[in-house]
Amino acid sequence: QVQLVESGGGVVQAGGSLRLSCVVSGGSFSSYDMGWFRQAPGKEREFVVVASWDGRSTDYADSVKGRFNISRDNAKNTVSLQMISLTPQDTAVYYCAARRRFAPWSTAPRNYPYWGQGTQVTVSS
Repeated sequence: QVQLVESGGGVVQAGGSLRLSCVVSGGSFSSYDMGWFRQAPGKEREFVVVASWDGRSTDYADSVKGRFNISRDNAKNTVSLQMISLTPQDTAVYYCAARRRFAPWSTAPRNYPYWGQGTQVTVSS
């Protein structure tokens, strides 16, 4: 059974940075495309970024382009999200998600069968 565990959330002032990490166990990490999603209170879960199984392809939401960077280390079964220039609008629970590689490329949460429990990111103004 695939398990995803996020860490690294916290409270940061606007303009600050955070780095989230997600460790995957129970499966072959290189078999999965890895994504990050977020959900703010009262809003639907939204796509943030996805990286292909080999890290060669990435896709970012327009709202985070130039500020967020995804990276993965297949040797450590870890995917990370470096976030800079954070704003209060980035406040949300951030979720790590996985889907099997070679599936049709998608940024829709419904196409990711494996999820972590989420980590809270709060950006104060």
